[in-house]
Amino acid sequence: MDSIAKWAAGTAYGPVLSQTDLYLLNADLELNPILANDSGSFQLIFNLSTGQTNGYNPDSRDRDIPFTQKDEPATLPRVEELIIITEVSPWCTIIKNPQGVTLGDVCTTMFKEYSEKMVTEKEFDSLPPRQQEQLRRYAQSAAAAGGNWSYYSPAPPPPTQYRRADWLREKVFFDRLAKKEGYAKQRLGYNAPNVFVLVLSTY
Repeated sequence: MDSIAKWAAGTAYGPVLSQTDLYLLNADLELNPILANDSGSFQLIFNLSTGQTNGYNPDSRDRDIPFTQKDEPATLPRVEELIIITEVSPWCTIIKNPQGVTLGDVCTTMFKEYSEKMVTEKEFDSLPPRQQEQLRRYAQSAAAAGGNWSYYSPAPPPPTQYRRADWLREKVFFDRLAKKEGYAKQRLGYNAPNVFVLVLSTY
């Protein structure tokens, strides 16, 4: 019988656990080493602001490696839902896939949540004035970078709405997912096996 690589893409892993299954079984989830930043051969480079995903191998740092593992399961056992929070933003991202959440689902959903959803007025007002000003500056530089305006044309007007990615300021790169039970309880009022904390970095 052929053996299947532990994190290979596909459905050869037994059932996908629903939220109810997960709570009833209180199953421990093993995180894919790429999401845990624990894979010796591939480090994920994922920018939440631009959606760019690739990776590199510490042994060959001179070139980027394509992100071909996007169909691998995010956890074993596979689950229908992952709940992601982070210490640098107030939002909770729920990643869903009835066939089991994959690495690609994590990246796609996180990018959409942070690039397509806007900071509400109430959320913006909750920031201290200094952080409001920093957010404004980052949003303006992101808009200028994405607008392809030339040196001789006038700078684009400052944005009046801010993407969630702007809230992160320079911390837009995925570093890893981690378990932080105390923080999850503080943020959500509960902890569960499929709740993970997103750790971000500046590069």
